[in-house]
Amino acid sequence: MSDDNPHPINGSKQKSLLKKIIQWFSPEPKNKDELVDVLTDAQSRELINPETKQMIEGVLEVSEMKVRDIMIPRSQMVTIDRNQALEEFLPIILESGHSRFPVVNEDIDHVDGILLAKDLLGFGFNNEASEFSLKSIIRPAIIVPESKKVEPLLKEFRSNRYHMALVADEYGGISGVITIEDILEQIVGEIEDETDDAIEEDIKLLAGNVYLVRALTELEDFNEYFNSQFDEKSADTIAGIVIGQLNHMPQKGEQVVLGHFEFKVLTADNRRLQMLQVTVAKKHKINGKVSD
Repeated sequence: MSDDNPHPINGSKQKSLLKKIIQWFSPEPKNKDELVDVLTDAQSRELINPETKQMIEGVLEVSEMKVRDIMIPRSQMVTIDRNQALEEFLPIILESGHSRFPVVNEDIDHVDGILLAKDLLGFGFNNEASEFSLKSIIRPAIIVPESKKVEPLLKEFRSNRYHMALVADEYGGISGVITIEDILEQIVGEIEDETDDAIEEDIKLLAGNVYLVRALTELEDFNEYFNSQFDEKSADTIAGIVIGQLNHMPQKGEQVVLGHFEFKVLTADNRRLQMLQVTVAKKHKINGKVSD
């Protein structure tokens, strides 16, 4: 008995052909919203997992973003002054947990280059601090406009093998900084590393009775930590107390003594304090313990 179909198609080929036919006649997404609906439907049918859907949506969002949308603003940048000695800016590097730092000349609008923290290792292990020259180890700074699209910038980061770019506004001033990590986090979500917990600490012991303190530390937290009694009605942060005492915006290196505490400005710009070195008088009790 002859077979009506001399060339039978097996089950897998039938399935593949059916899939192609469905694809041919299915309406294609006409815009981003419809594409997101397709992704949502695919997730609901367990064709993709939620993490995959989130990453694809992140890619779609990045394709429409400009640098200004995700850059770190200048007020939050951690910079190194080219005239600082190694022992002056090393605490800043240790406290921040970052790996790259813009090196500025007098103010943030004049950037000489980028310092990679790893480039300091040779000086630390070879006892060459006396021969240290910041100018000799900084790398060139890349500057991009705020209006630049994020997607081509990511391609440039990858092809040119750099990880940080300074962002300039329309007048040529530095308005912020952007890193390859900032872009990737838009796609895969926040990337945490072993230093993130330390970054969140507003107060960090350096040695003995000397502390590194973020200037925007809440005054209530400062009082609680140091067993101090600064007036919380007069300021919200410890920066407000220091500025109020000096009655002007302090510059890097300025010092003031308030009660049991000596404050030294480590980093600041013309608008705000960023980081303070706090030396506590001996015999002052901190968290129930007497300072050495």
